Amino acid sequence: MMTSSDSINYKYLYLLLLISLNDFKPIICIEPLTIGAAVGVGALGYGFLKDQTYCRFYECCDDRSIPGNMLKLSSSLTYTLFGQHLVKDHVIPALVAHLRANNPSRKPLVMSFHGTPGTGKSFVADQIAQALYVEGPKSKYVHKYLGRADFSHPGRINEYKERINTEVRESIKNCPRSMFIFDEVDKMPIGVFDTLTSLVDYAANARDTDYTKAIFIFLSNTAGVHISDHLAALMKKGKRREETRLSDFEEMLRKAAYNLDGGLKKTNMIEAHVIDHYIPFLALEKAHVVQCAEVEFEKWRIHPSQDKINTVVSNAVNFDPVHGMFAISGCKTIEKKVAMLANERN
Repeated sequence: MMTSSDSINYKYLYLLLLISLNDFKPIICIEPLTIGAAVGVGALGYGFLKDQTYCRFYECCDDRSIPGNMLKLSSSLTYTLFGQHLVKDHVIPALVAHLRANNPSRKPLVMSFHGTPGTGKSFVADQIAQALYVEGPKSKYVHKYLGRADFSHPGRINEYKERINTEVRESIKNCPRSMFIFDEVDKMPIGVFDTLTSLVDYAANARDTDYTKAIFIFLSNTAGVHISDHLAALMKKGKRREETRLSDFEEMLRKAAYNLDGGLKKTNMIEAHVIDHYIPFLALEKAHVVQCAEVEFEKWRIHPSQDKINTVVSNAVNFDPVHGMFAISGCKTIEKKVAMLANERN
């Protein structure tokens, strides 16, 4: 036989279930006695029930929704990213260190990716999101901005700075493990990131918000030509591509980002040294583009002859006139070329 105490407990559990399934939105018309019981339990029981109900079916800022699967990222980049040993050697360790439970860092992780189109900058950023979040790049905790679409008018710079400041603060307050991807940084107006510096610096933490777990990635074509020229020069001196080191490029990238037109030009983020890693995406050679084509054919479950692969590459890629060895568009046009051929075949 159910007692009055049992009835109150059931009402309390039902109330918390409703709240969790409605993402903590207030529910009206609840008996005062039930509300009193719910408030009395406190945040611990409240959060536990949410974990066992809402967060089992919907995305939450927890380990289930944000597993940070670095093995998945490492495997994915091994089989799908070509010609970018510096990216594999430095991006994954940087993320592993940042995601450690006992990470003593006092600031977010900030990385700046540089390279010509088609070298894999956006691809790697999406792969990082895919590994960190169950929902991948579509996660509500992954925030992506496009230079030409979101920040295209220099005359609205103050509006853009306020937008970035507000949205970053609100997003991190909602989930400290948020990720921000700023693509096409070279197409953004100068000064757009000025208000962001204080949020990614060592003194960023507010009383009620932990900024240290967030990740910021900037993607830019800035210095892409510089990377190609420097790589060619190193190779002409007898240095193998795979022997190049981050130190061969990083200072050059920092100076180029600061001096060349784009969202990072003369930014106090660079002056304050809050960008942790400048990552060069090396210009791709023909062998790397062939590997990209092979991967795309595999997606269509086609096993093409080498002649067919070479035909696709020849039709899709032009090589730079200066060095004659680097694909101008990298692997950017390969996917659609292979898709067209695959559908003609069917």
